Amino acid sequence: MFGIGVPELLIILVIVVIIFGVGKLPEIGSALGKGIKNFKKSVSGDNDSVNSPVKKEDEKK
Repeated sequence: MFGIGVPELLIILVIVVIIFGVGKLPEIGSALGKGIKNFKKSVSGDNDSVNSPVKKEDEKK
């Protein structure tokens, strides 16, 4: 992917654990998951209330 192997991922994981601590990791993971889910939902267009096209066919009749 980005040339990231197992050793690099382990180093990143250790840095994250040092910065945030073990207790905050589940909260960070759930927040990241919710953010990705909301981003996918907004990109895929599942939210019909935003940018919904206005039908002009009914107005012409």
